[in-house]
Amino acid sequence: MSMTLGAALYFVVWWLTLFIVLPIGVRTQGEEGDVVRGTPESAPSSICIGRIVLINTVVATIAFAILWLALTRGWVTVDMFDFTGLPPSSGQ
Repeated sequence: MSMTLGAALYFVVWWLTLFIVLPIGVRTQGEEGDVVRGTPESAPSSICIGRIVLINTVVATIAFAILWLALTRGWVTVDMFDFTGLPPSSGQ
């Protein structure tokens, strides 16, 4: 795997894991009992972006390491997937 492909893959994994990590530990204004006028109760009351970025980076690095191992060790190859969209042939 080239450095460029590795960096691009890490970037994609990082953004995907962000959507998993983002809601962890967030308390809503409704839960806090202090809803700011003009905002929904489900809006976050406060957010610690530095903590979210740190947790996300750790999770993304672990996920990327597993994916990198799977690709470089041959556990997953492109040949395993059928990108044609056609049903398998019967071999006749």
